[in-house]
Amino acid sequence: MGRTQATPLPGGAPEDATRTRRPAHEGILRRHAAREPAARTYARALPIVPVRARGLTIEGADGRRYLDCLSGAGTLALGHNHPVVLESLRKVLDSGAPLSTLDLATPVKDAFLTELFRTLPPGLAERAHVRFCGPTGIDAVETAYALVRAATGRNGLLAFTGADRVGTAGALDDTPAHAHDARIPCLPCPPDDHLAFDAGGEDGAAFAARRPESFLDDVGEGAPLPAGVIVEPVQSEGRVVPAPDAWLRRLRQLTADRSIPLIADETRTGVGRTGAFWAVEHSGVTPDVMVLSHAIGGSLPLAVVVYRDDLDTGHPGAPAETFPGNQLAMAAGTATLAHVRENALAERAATLGARMLDQLRPLVSEYACVGEVRGRGLMIGVELVDPWGADPQGERAQAAAPGAAESAVAEPVMPGSGPHGHGPLPAAPELAAAVQRECLRRGLIVGLAGGAASVVQLLPPLTITDEQAAAVLDRLADAVRAAARCRGGGTAAAP
Repeated sequence: MGRTQATPLPGGAPEDATRTRRPAHEGILRRHAAREPAARTYARALPIVPVRARGLTIEGADGRRYLDCLSGAGTLALGHNHPVVLESLRKVLDSGAPLSTLDLATPVKDAFLTELFRTLPPGLAERAHVRFCGPTGIDAVETAYALVRAATGRNGLLAFTGADRVGTAGALDDTPAHAHDARIPCLPCPPDDHLAFDAGGEDGAAFAARRPESFLDDVGEGAPLPAGVIVEPVQSEGRVVPAPDAWLRRLRQLTADRSIPLIADETRTGVGRTGAFWAVEHSGVTPDVMVLSHAIGGSLPLAVVVYRDDLDTGHPGAPAETFPGNQLAMAAGTATLAHVRENALAERAATLGARMLDQLRPLVSEYACVGEVRGRGLMIGVELVDPWGADPQGERAQAAAPGAAESAVAEPVMPGSGPHGHGPLPAAPELAAAVQRECLRRGLIVGLAGGAASVVQLLPPLTITDEQAAAVLDRLADAVRAAARCRGGGTAAAP
């Protein structure tokens, strides 16, 4: 790569090397913008053209190098082009094996299932069946819903606010209702029950569990219970919110007592991402159904549903899929699962992730615009908020009004509360987008999460080194500092 490599500057900012190969880079981006729909937000927020990648590093067509903490939305557990993944692909290609086999049994598929079963929670692995479906997490959620509908004879799912991938669940239902109607109610995600979790521990979990308990009991009085309850152990797109372990245990008990299948959506949390091989293991919960995708394909499209054998009615449930037999994805998935297991990368994610969280949390006290730093393992979120809150008394405007005393400048409120402690601060999506742009300028690729896209999300590969983690944290902190100063309202938090 020679002289096109970006040279890091003090503070983690790489030297601008966009002068090389600029015409090709800009031409590709122009054509992409003209042809792709506006809904494709990654390409618009991250105007780079990757041409080479290895591990954590991407090289763009402009010659710059970036640290990739988006990792294909978490699909790259081992980073880009890991040697064990590439070798697994070469073996399949060189063998002359068929690449797409529908649901036929093959040696590659058998090896994948054998490795997958080695990693499953013991209570599920002992009696699990596996269904291959379409290659996305949404396909897997649809398949899981069809499965529990067939097994229970009931309709509807109970989900939680901020949940990803349940927006289309129910499209297979033969009723005229749509997925977003009352058949899929969403209850508040438990950390939003602040009063409940002030109590902490099992008491707080019991208090928060009253919402789903009351809902299920009320529904049971006048209508059939839902076919299932679906939960993400750590919400990914929903503001990177870990579900408290005690609450998950209570939810498991509630569903078991009512014979309602509990579906754990491990699409993004699985394969070591959160510091356990599967995120449900933090709480000791064994779900009835697990939805798996993203990292299990070793960077290639693959999704499966793992479920308790007594839920298998023999009913197909979902339409027949065309691509459940992607042999390359299964081979890459086998290599990834084995490498994570054999090298204790989940344990590594737990240790390094805790250290990164500890090093990022001082941003909350340093900048009023940083509302919270949270996460689990190497799934980390930095929430950006409006430090002025709703300002119901108009004090900020009054202080800035002509004739106001120079000293009468409204001070930003503390993170986590509105003006004078009146409720949570509003989200700051524009500020989060500014942080993402500042990160990109410094050679760091990050994602945005949350309904308002106000949470800067880090999903580095599990193979990230200590030195790379330090560089990521330096660049992110510098980006927050730059965005806060440019946007205003992001000054150091009041003591």
